[in-house]
Amino acid sequence: MQYFKRLSLSLASTAALTLASIPFGAARADDTKVAQGTAADLGVMSISLKDAIKPNFGFQGALQGAGTPNQAGIGGFLPLVTGDNSVFFLDAQANANFADFNNYSSIINTTVAGTTISTSSRLGYRWLNSDRSWMFGVNAGYDSRPMATGGTDTGVNVSNSSTVFYQQVAAGLEAVSNTWNFNAYALVPVGTKEYRLNSNYFGGALDTYGLDVGYSITPDFKASVGYYYQDGDFNTADGSGVLGRLAYNISNGLTAGVNLSYDQAYETRFSADLKYRFGVNGNKIASEKKAGQTPVMQALTDSVKHRDVKIHDAFWEEILGIIAPGSVIAMQVLNGVVGTGVGSFVNAVDAAEYLMACVVMGPLLCNGGVRIADPFAVGNRNPNGGWGGRLPDPGGL
Repeated sequence: MQYFKRLSLSLASTAALTLASIPFGAARADDTKVAQGTAADLGVMSISLKDAIKPNFGFQGALQGAGTPNQAGIGGFLPLVTGDNSVFFLDAQANANFADFNNYSSIINTTVAGTTISTSSRLGYRWLNSDRSWMFGVNAGYDSRPMATGGTDTGVNVSNSSTVFYQQVAAGLEAVSNTWNFNAYALVPVGTKEYRLNSNYFGGALDTYGLDVGYSITPDFKASVGYYYQDGDFNTADGSGVLGRLAYNISNGLTAGVNLSYDQAYETRFSADLKYRFGVNGNKIASEKKAGQTPVMQALTDSVKHRDVKIHDAFWEEILGIIAPGSVIAMQVLNGVVGTGVGSFVNAVDAAEYLMACVVMGPLLCNGGVRIADPFAVGNRNPNGGWGGRLPDPGGL
């Protein structure tokens, strides 16, 4: 699995840089001429980036998607060091995360509740090639997401709903021309990745590795398609997915987008987003062929994409299903036995806590014959010092 993740990221990054370096002369002979004409006709080569690149700030919002919440907040782009042909920058956002739509979970089963504040920050470096027909970029950063939980959309009654905290580190590569754009990214959870959300469900942050390829239909209307691989939440969400996006520049600085994704974990998910930035001229001016406002020049101050912490949840029986059937650990988890006695759990919460200990800590506690000193659950002890019992029937949860 680790090898596959490293391979996916390596292939995505290599593909982005390789595609970006191709002049696309064979596929579309007039692309190079258009780029050269743009630089000459619009005076791009004579533009000073120190005059053209300015801080911008504004608002953004999005509807819930595959593992991501309804949210709205503020964000901004701050150039830290601007050179003759490059910029080193900080891109930061803070969003209020809202409850899921009624009876429709964004993380599969458990609904997101309440209001929490998530953050996202990126440090990056972007530069132009010699004729300023391409922009290249690298970025890295950190994202956080507290998440409050409520009921479920499955009809299962739950108790002990909790608020948990996820975080991830991120890295990305960019390549943008006046016609094409490529974006390779990696989102890697750190710290505690899985939590018990309530009496029945566990939730985990997902590793995600992807590559998007975009095309400017017009300077104001862009489309992209992407591939991603995700894994996590005790391996219950592992698999590949596809993502499509359409974005339109409504007016200077105001952009609306719609997204459609599919993978086996979330199946089909639709979302929409809206962003406004003060101090951005936008692609409307690019379509009017004013100097310095081509898609390449605008990309120097665009917000970095893909920055949400993606969450997936699973029922405890699904998690049990990832353990090899018939193995010692499977039998111990299924029967809830550590030691040699027979007993029973007091309630479903105790059983869930014990299951969490077995899955997370593995053979040390569940397969090594070590008796747990009861930090996770209170069960009926037996004379031999063991404790445990059969996990409760799903109908009784």
